[in-house]
Amino acid sequence: MEWMGRRESSNVDDRRGVSGGGLAIGGGVIGVIFILAKFLLGDGSINDLQQLMPQQQQQELTVEQKAADDKEASFVKVVLADTEDVWTKLFGDMGKTYTKPTLVLFRNSTTSGCGTASAATGPFYCPADQDLYIDLAFAQQLKDQFGASGDFAMAYVVAHEVGHHVQDLLGLTAKMQQIQQQVSETEYNKYSVRLELQADFYAGVWAHYDQKMKNVIKPEDINEALTAANAIGDDRLQQEYQGTVTPDSFTHGTSAQRMYWFKKGYETGDLNQGNTFAAGSF
Repeated sequence: MEWMGRRESSNVDDRRGVSGGGLAIGGGVIGVIFILAKFLLGDGSINDLQQLMPQQQQQELTVEQKAADDKEASFVKVVLADTEDVWTKLFGDMGKTYTKPTLVLFRNSTTSGCGTASAATGPFYCPADQDLYIDLAFAQQLKDQFGASGDFAMAYVVAHEVGHHVQDLLGLTAKMQQIQQQVSETEYNKYSVRLELQADFYAGVWAHYDQKMKNVIKPEDINEALTAANAIGDDRLQQEYQGTVTPDSFTHGTSAQRMYWFKKGYETGDLNQGNTFAAGSF
């Protein structure tokens, strides 16, 4: 993705120099790891989870590490700026106003409206404060742990979380919260999968219009996004962590589903084709 020297969003709360503690359970592109770990551990113990998941140590970054961290911060700020431009236009086309979310950059942990955000949960969107939370170490985790290299893998992550913000603005998040109080956990998981796949679709829609409006996305960028989507499918993660696949516990969708809906959003750019809640949508 061509991004260097382009506009960076000012809607960023950079807390990388501020330490925090605890753990938040957030619905995000990799929040599935927490749910998976809870499924495996039974009681969802925070201490056990922290032993299972790779953790960053509280330490000073080297000069080289800080430079890489700052470069990643600039990149996600440019991506966020592009999402602002695209969704402002699309909401305007619908006769609506797009309220821009704030991106909170942190290291290790920080507070959020959904609890305390931790690197263990990965990037997530918090509807309580309408902010996105990202520990930039996740960019390296995508490469090292999930085999998703290339800068656009991280762009997909940001666009997916912005997709959750779009859902929130359109009223879907509130409906999901009502549904959660009315159905069993197994039944709600099915709704959660549809919610996540729609966020993948919205990420694809963003990429479609970002390329159309700015001509900054290359074919290999889309392949990087698809690789990331494939890497964090429920089936692949469960197979890796527990050796078996349990569809009833899926919360984000299979690798194939995640790739399909991102690609559909990118190829069509048509919001009307993103109703993942419709019967027969997958």
